[in-house]
Amino acid sequence: MSRIGELMPQAAAHLGLQDELRRARFVATFDAIVAERAPAAHGACRAIKVEGETLVIEADAPIVGQELLLHGEDLASAFRTAPGGASVRQLRVVIRRR
Repeated sequence: MSRIGELMPQAAAHLGLQDELRRARFVATFDAIVAERAPAAHGACRAIKVEGETLVIEADAPIVGQELLLHGEDLASAFRTAPGGASVRQLRVVIRRR
């Protein structure tokens, strides 16, 4: 018997979906970190991508972006050390266009 969590990376690689699986993990990891460390921004932002050592985040409003930047160092550190995170040093916040 195998756990599904152990099979997912192999199946994703076989189907050519490893980038999508990695992105889904980034999104879920960042969401959990924001819920814990910057709850005022939770639900109003999402991780978009990792560019080098920068985590790009989309915020629904400028006030949410400001909240994220106020907690930026803590969020980046938590994301860097989380099992589903990535080696990032900084955040870049973009405001969602409506």
